[in-house]
Amino acid sequence: MKRFSELMSGQTLLPIIQANTPFEGVQIAQAMANAGLKLVEVVLRTDASLDALKAIKQDVPQLTVGAGTILNPHTLDKAIACGADFIVTPAISGMLLQELSKCHVPVLPGVSNTADVLMALEFGFVEQKLFPASLCGGPAFLSALSSVFQSVSFCPTGGVNKDNKQDYLSLKNVFAVGGTWVAQKQWVEQENWQAITDACKEALS
Repeated sequence: MKRFSELMSGQTLLPIIQANTPFEGVQIAQAMANAGLKLVEVVLRTDASLDALKAIKQDVPQLTVGAGTILNPHTLDKAIACGADFIVTPAISGMLLQELSKCHVPVLPGVSNTADVLMALEFGFVEQKLFPASLCGGPAFLSALSSVFQSVSFCPTGGVNKDNKQDYLSLKNVFAVGGTWVAQKQWVEQENWQAITDACKEALS
């Protein structure tokens, strides 16, 4: 199975889509694809999220589309059934890690402290998501982890933005950053899809 970083193929931004309707999800995804992005994460935080994920896979087929905010085996199964190309969680538990370790798609488990990092590593996950990164110690915390967990690399999300993303990406144990700043709520409400494309282009530059 591919690692999550291999699925990203060098893309250093994990863009997050939160959609209230499938139409909204498709428009956000298309705007991101127009910027040159190849992979997006749909967070399962609204009633329309799974339908949006399916719609994006159908209408923007060039994108690799994963499911985020996976909190339990039931949601995991639903995301996989909807065709999620990868799985992202905001946190971990022993039960959830057991199920994640059986997945046939790449998984990025969410960690927030050294105990989490170790537990995820014990289940074989050498690529992890630090969340919420800005509240967990940010770049300084990740830098400190590099000497202890030398085999683990991270994708920090939560509080990452255009002003601090390079602070994270400059670290040797960070392969990408995730964030919502490239698809701000007001742009979506205004259907200002071009603003999303422009923000994604800037993030990739």
